[in-house]
Amino acid sequence: MKSNTENSQGYLAEEFCHKEKQIIQESKIAVLKIQSWQFASKTPGIRHTYLQEAAKMVSKSLLNFVPNSFVLSEEGFYIRPTEN
Repeated sequence: MKSNTENSQGYLAEEFCHKEKQIIQESKIAVLKIQSWQFASKTPGIRHTYLQEAAKMVSKSLLNFVPNSFVLSEEGFYIRPTEN
């Protein structure tokens, strides 16, 4: 029977490499999307329509504004003492 800690270093190294590749790929996609948005926002013919669609996407996404007090409350900041 193998121990759970027997090969954890190798597993963690593989997991780290996998996550790093994933982050790099997602970062490249994000840069391309930002460049596309910048280009479209400067193009007169599609600027208005594109900005409306972008506003709709943002309003439906997780990027909605949430007040700091809500986040602090949900994380239990007001309930338990803080440790610095």
